[in-house]
Amino acid sequence: MTTKTGLRERARALTPEEMAEIPWMGLLTPAEQAHAQAALVVSRVDPGDHICRVGRPVTYWFGLVDGLLKMSNDDSRGPLITFTGIAPGGWFGEGTVLKRETYRYNVLALRKSLVAGLPVDTFHWLLDNSIGFNRFVMRQLNERLGQFIAAREIDRITDPDVRVARSVANLFHPGLFPGVGQVLRITQQELAYLVGLSRQRVNEALASLQHAGVIAVEYGGLRVLDLDALQSTGLPLRP
Repeated sequence: MTTKTGLRERARALTPEEMAEIPWMGLLTPAEQAHAQAALVVSRVDPGDHICRVGRPVTYWFGLVDGLLKMSNDDSRGPLITFTGIAPGGWFGEGTVLKRETYRYNVLALRKSLVAGLPVDTFHWLLDNSIGFNRFVMRQLNERLGQFIAAREIDRITDPDVRVARSVANLFHPGLFPGVGQVLRITQQELAYLVGLSRQRVNEALASLQHAGVIAVEYGGLRVLDLDALQSTGLPLRP
């Protein structure tokens, strides 16, 4: 892992509890698990630390064990775009790892986070040897395509309440972020960074969503009560 704060130097082996949180580990054979576990590392990152940077060569396939990340293009020459938030349990960058190319996006930590990394060579070894791993990566790529199509739709939504609803729903995606469950630890300011709205406007949208009965705003986070309603286009947020 390479960032301005030396994540590689701080990397360590995963604990058994952290290893149990990796969603694809249980799909591997014992021999494949041993090979992957010997290569996996984890590192603590601080708010503002970059896990991936535009133009840097790929070295790891990353997964978020705990915390919150943002994927964006804020170092590129084009207009600023936030592609997605990354919630616990999410693994990302498989397309870049598959092609062994440089990053076309940045991923940075919005809060203190714990990030796991699987070296590129080990990723490709698993692709060559593990049917279970191949199936996981295929599902991941398919879900990622749907996620970015949804993100494109969100960018065109003018109703801030619906925009926030869709963005929250994305962070609760059970396939991409299995570590979230029903409650996501996120502040209104962090959500504002991801949605591209002011904190005040996000607060108003969350109040509307809570009034509609689709979420509950709890101390330090959000609980989803109706994920289908969050994902639907015609969400009646202001009855």
